[in-house]
Amino acid sequence: MRVRSLLAAVALLATTAFAVEVSTTPDEDTVETVVETGEPNIDVVLSFPESNPFGHIVNGEQNHVFLNIENKSHRNVTLLTVAGAFHDAQSDKLIKATNNLTYGIYLVEGAKIRLPYSFYSEFKTGDIKLNLYLQHLADGEKYRIPAHESIVTVVEPEFSIFDIKLLTTYATVAALLGGLGYIAYATFAPASAKPKRVGKSTVSAPVGAVKATGAGGYQEEWIPEHHLKKPRKGKGALSSADEQSGAEMSGAEGKRRKGRK
Repeated sequence: MRVRSLLAAVALLATTAFAVEVSTTPDEDTVETVVETGEPNIDVVLSFPESNPFGHIVNGEQNHVFLNIENKSHRNVTLLTVAGAFHDAQSDKLIKATNNLTYGIYLVEGAKIRLPYSFYSEFKTGDIKLNLYLQHLADGEKYRIPAHESIVTVVEPEFSIFDIKLLTTYATVAALLGGLGYIAYATFAPASAKPKRVGKSTVSAPVGAVKATGAGGYQEEWIPEHHLKKPRKGKGALSSADEQSGAEMSGAEGKRRKGRK
């Protein structure tokens, strides 16, 4: 009887141990589910294009950067906007906000993407602090995370006499100034007196008898009166007209005398 009781106890212990082992073995069809709570893990790294290896911010130009984003969380997110601001490098005082660009790109878990971002610069040359922020949506909640924060250097653009944009600007400004100068001169400058045109005088044929003296001869009608030199008459001198009238009178007196005889 004791032997039977001992065998029954051993069998019971073996059955219990097997059951415990089977219950602790995981089911192959069961999938482990990880529930993530809180803010998703989004990694953002800023990079400058190859044309700007030193990462300078150039005044008077549209500066371009890239945001390399990786979704390291187990949730899908939507990239909404990217914005930022410039701050003073010493006092961290706000100088000016940058562009607020909207993307609306869906990014699944574990995916990577590269987003372009641009902003215009017109600041004092030197060091300045640049802050960028990324806003994304996950499970109906919005999150705003820092995308970049560093000290950058603001520089002036390189000058070149062969710069097409600069030459075009100079030509346009010169043309505008020339047009305005011409309009101002034509409006306010006094009109210059136009010289009177002297018409050609027609030479008319001499009227009446032509008087000539000497071998050459001339026409008195063509000579102005103040240029004619009139001979002074002396007391004993007689003009040609007086001589003619005297000869006529002497002829008439001779005829009268013959008639009386």
